[in-house]
Amino acid sequence: MEAARFKKELVSKLLHFYFTDQKTKVSNDAVIIMCEMMKLFVIEAAARTARQASSEDSKGAEIDHFEKVLPQLLLDF
Repeated sequence: MEAARFKKELVSKLLHFYFTDQKTKVSNDAVIIMCEMMKLFVIEAAARTARQASSEDSKGAEIDHFEKVLPQLLLDF
């Protein structure tokens, strides 16, 4: 089974979307690193959400659990 990942083309478009200077170039290495960072962020968010749900004796993770861990997650990243 292949691990889920972000497509390089999507990440590249997202990076370019936020640059104000049209001449800014993004290297392939930068896109690869950003893909990895996004993957790690999602994995960490899922793990923290699961721990929060578990600590509340919930049978499944809900959006409320995610919302509780999100502020600290954003500060950590």
